[in-house]
Amino acid sequence: MSSSSASAFVDCTVVGASFAGLACATVLARRGLRVRVVERKQDPGDKLHTTGIIVKEVVDQIALLDRLPTDLVRQIPGIRLYAPNMRYVDLDAPGYYFLATDTPRVIRWLAAQAADAGVELVLGASFTGAARIRHGYRLEGLGETRYVIGADGPNSQVAKSLALGRNQKFLFGAEYEFAGPELTVGDRLHCFVDRKLAPGYIGWIVPGVGVTQIGLARRMPPEPEAMKRVMDKFLAKIGGVAAVRDCEPLAVRAGMIPCGGVVRPVAAERALLVGDAAGMVSPVTAGGIHTALKHGLAAGHAVAEFLEGKCEDPAGWFPASYPKFRVKRFLRFLFDHFQSDLLFNLTLSSRPMRMAASQIYFHRRGVLNPPPASRVIRQQVAESASEPRDSSPRSAEEESPPLQK
Repeated sequence: MSSSSASAFVDCTVVGASFAGLACATVLARRGLRVRVVERKQDPGDKLHTTGIIVKEVVDQIALLDRLPTDLVRQIPGIRLYAPNMRYVDLDAPGYYFLATDTPRVIRWLAAQAADAGVELVLGASFTGAARIRHGYRLEGLGETRYVIGADGPNSQVAKSLALGRNQKFLFGAEYEFAGPELTVGDRLHCFVDRKLAPGYIGWIVPGVGVTQIGLARRMPPEPEAMKRVMDKFLAKIGGVAAVRDCEPLAVRAGMIPCGGVVRPVAAERALLVGDAAGMVSPVTAGGIHTALKHGLAAGHAVAEFLEGKCEDPAGWFPASYPKFRVKRFLRFLFDHFQSDLLFNLTLSSRPMRMAASQIYFHRRGVLNPPPASRVIRQQVAESASEPRDSSPRSAEEESPPLQK
């Protein structure tokens, strides 16, 4: 599914084989446009920096995932939230669940779907710069394109090259994968509040697909050796839940998580940022897969409408649909400045705290709010909340049922 060199001219170049980038590229290709994805890694599923949790809304709303193989996911129905003193409450919402994923294989599967739709995948190639030309951009070493989508992560080179907004505020996360162990409770996402170990965020245990994922994120990233000491302390603390302190991890990953909200500007003439490159990550939960997929799909439809001559350049209107994260940025401010272990210890089981936690973890609000624009644009943004069923070359009889446990 890879290509060693790019064709001379395409309608749209997507930089980054990410959730957002692959969703966007697949839509454009299914609309009959010439699309290429440029990815610096030879394997798009290699060296990922995400825990890979998919929320129920993604399964409900993103038809692109209808055929996602069930062996790539594990359904988890609830949360166990721990105070710093290790007392906990269980949080549930009727019918709600999370999906732990084998994220590298999910990304590879999405890349294969894009290739099947006609996307040209250029792996092992880097975006190094773009020069504006009359009908789009000339990309260094990659030919010409009518449109550029930056889906290349929190330190986006597209944003740097085109003088767009760049993420400035980050959390630093580290995660270990273990073979096993058996958890005391295996049907929960385990979340740990601890200001000393994870200031500004939390620690977690995810009963994943064939592995157990254990990690934490925090403000003010320490040096690698200091982070290892923090992780050692965390593994010791959670030993009663997952006894892994003396186990060798199968894999270790670490990286920066943008938490400052959508960057500004997020678009330029014939260019648009999506996903982490746009800062489209919840400032509270650090979740970004849901918004990456939804807005990646929506961006694909919007750019297709423009390239087909049906609407104005979406760089001028589409970012109005991006999430504002106003409440979550306020909660992020509170958590950064007023996080208190004593307060969590005293109030974790209280009704207000449980309600607040449930709102954070089980929110059901959508992420697309149509901008005040023309009828065509409003219709396009509304339709882009899910991949149209009839846009796939496969017949309706081939549709798979929704994901099952």
